[in-house]
Amino acid sequence: MVRKWMGLSIFFVSLWAMAEEPGYVRHQLVYEEPAMVWDEAFPLGNGLLGALVWGDGHPLNISLDRTDLWDLRPVPEFHSEEYSYETMKQWVEEGRIEDLRRVYEEPYHRAGPTKIPAGRIEIGLGEGADFEKGVLSLADGVATLTFSDGTRAQVWVDATQTSGRIRIETDKEIHPNLKAPAFGGATGQKDGPAISAGELGKLGYDPPQETTGENSSAFLQEGWDEFKFAVALTWEKEGGAWRGAWSIATSRETEDPLALAKERAKAGLAEDDTENLKKQEAWWKDYWEEGLLSVPNETLERQWFLEMYKFGAATRRDTPPITLQGPWTADDGKLPPWKGDYHHDLNTELSYWPCYSANRLEEGLGYIDWLWKTRDNCADWTKRFYDLPGMNVPMTADLENSQIGGWHQYTHSGTTACWLAHHFYLHWRYSMDRDFLKDRLYPYISEIAIFLESLMVEDKEGHLTLELSSSPEIHDNKLEAWFKTITNYDLALIRWTFEKSAELATELGIDDEAERWLAIHKRLPEIAVSEEGFLLVSQDQALEHSHRHHSHLMAYHPLGLINWENGEKDRRIIQATMKEMDRLGTSQWCGYSFSWQGNLWARAKNGERAEKALEIFAKAFCLRNSFHCNGDQSGEGYSNFTYRPFTLEGNFAFAAGVQEMLLQSYSGAIQIFPAIPEDWRDVSFKKLRAEGAFLVSAKREDGKTTEVVIHSETGSPCSLENPFNGDEFELEGKEPSSVTVDGDKLVIAMDKDQTVRLKRKAG
Repeated sequence: MVRKWMGLSIFFVSLWAMAEEPGYVRHQLVYEEPAMVWDEAFPLGNGLLGALVWGDGHPLNISLDRTDLWDLRPVPEFHSEEYSYETMKQWVEEGRIEDLRRVYEEPYHRAGPTKIPAGRIEIGLGEGADFEKGVLSLADGVATLTFSDGTRAQVWVDATQTSGRIRIETDKEIHPNLKAPAFGGATGQKDGPAISAGELGKLGYDPPQETTGENSSAFLQEGWDEFKFAVALTWEKEGGAWRGAWSIATSRETEDPLALAKERAKAGLAEDDTENLKKQEAWWKDYWEEGLLSVPNETLERQWFLEMYKFGAATRRDTPPITLQGPWTADDGKLPPWKGDYHHDLNTELSYWPCYSANRLEEGLGYIDWLWKTRDNCADWTKRFYDLPGMNVPMTADLENSQIGGWHQYTHSGTTACWLAHHFYLHWRYSMDRDFLKDRLYPYISEIAIFLESLMVEDKEGHLTLELSSSPEIHDNKLEAWFKTITNYDLALIRWTFEKSAELATELGIDDEAERWLAIHKRLPEIAVSEEGFLLVSQDQALEHSHRHHSHLMAYHPLGLINWENGEKDRRIIQATMKEMDRLGTSQWCGYSFSWQGNLWARAKNGERAEKALEIFAKAFCLRNSFHCNGDQSGEGYSNFTYRPFTLEGNFAFAAGVQEMLLQSYSGAIQIFPAIPEDWRDVSFKKLRAEGAFLVSAKREDGKTTEVVIHSETGSPCSLENPFNGDEFELEGKEPSSVTVDGDKLVIAMDKDQTVRLKRKAG
């Protein structure tokens, strides 16, 4: 049967009819016992504002955050005569580790620069209000808590406005307490380890200016260099409910942040709760409808929905990108773990892995826009530190993408910018937006190529290499972290950068630049592989023990320089590499290591192992609110790391891993269910995104793919690995002649904004 397809929405209704209700409705966070610490709270957010809801009602706590609240004091050492690439090379050669740590590491142990929290609202619910149940609805981002005396509290962050809301159904008098963070005064503490720089009091701010009214409370806090922010809370009693609204404003948006915060809070309170909740539900429904999935592993499905909920709460295009903790800065009187900064050696990159195939490109652009906006700052730093043309990016960075220090082997890596450029490239491949290619991607990556061309030197074999090369975070901050030969981490990123620079220049018709980049690419050494066939750390060294960061595997994933589809040679490397990973074990892994491993196994087409890795992450390395806590909380011995500092990259890399099991397209052809376990008999997904700007939906029933729907945004031909294993299928939306067979692939000629449906024939 052949007919013209009548619209994308018709199919989505028919395909998804098999599910009684979508996962974002079915999966909720439900607490029978209250969260008594901030990092187990219900997380709420809209990319700019964040809130954590916790406590048993005595009090009910709402920890407040805003993603652009930063202490941006400069690092004096990074403006000194000692601060240069040439001096760093000399000190490394002379073994002057104490000098290296003095200039590069010690500043990171100070209080600032750092992300800072916004404060807390405490609400006592009175005698008899014993906690009964808490529910966070993923369908609308509303936390609801019920108590034994009939009190019912609802808290949400407005999905589109700079305010948060509180509604408490009770006859009691409510007297909220708005608390500013404990910034004031020195604590006398010595500098702490990198994971925590100590108490907030080390920032030494003056006390806030507090104001109260009959039904309002607010404070204005001054930070470093006259930066100010204000938090305002206003409330009223309406019938049988107490209603409150809060907002945060900063001196970066207005000369009078206190007045603006009060104005926003007042406007929020003026809006009817029922109407606002309808808009809240509508925003989240639209967000969820951008891409959904259903898998038979309840743990993985639930965790995926929790991750994508947090992703929707943590990022928007017009807000700062996701830091280590996103909009949920620690509320424990201390500076956030690792200062809540931007770590570009894994953390920011993994946090945005899921946005591409999950069809959340708009949210992902918040990251890319920020990288683009701060590129001049990065180029200035490149000139100041390296004294070279082009652009690199600091690995640990503040809100303005300025270097803030840490282990110098990675904070001053020569290839950090390459991994960031990979996200520009992914946006191009998944959107096929030629304006983005011309105006953003190529200008960004070519500046990095110019920098690398100037940074590299020729080795004795005539290859281009780096004088200083490391592999995050192997050997930590020891001198041995500088390898004697170029690492696979650096080499993979450099090879990828020049390969893609040439590819993109050719795409744009800039042939002379394409030839320039290809000529450099030809002078690079090959990725280092051991005699046994697995990926090495560097040309002459294998990974010697379990390690949390899979940096030496970059050529395999995420860069795809080595991939399964390249043929037998690459497959042997992948299989040997994964076997060696098993041999070394997971004793030194963090949670994100398992998330990344899930992606690695999915690219190796091993669904069982991908499922196992992702299941371990969800069960052992997440707190009950789904926050990735780095250390193993299970007691099962998956890792020797058992601490619990919360960071987000493991969460979002998990979501990407589930998506890799269901849909892959990096090889030039769309693969449906490429890495699912044999016992996943019934699986489906809706509107996931493939490279080439295709939206794809598919259904698997009783172990067989029964339907695939593909929507082309650009009209390019679609290459699809035949998902029907030779069985006959029907095509809807195009004439049969539009499909040609190329080996095991179906190539479908498509028009712009056209949808086709392939359906397995019965029998």
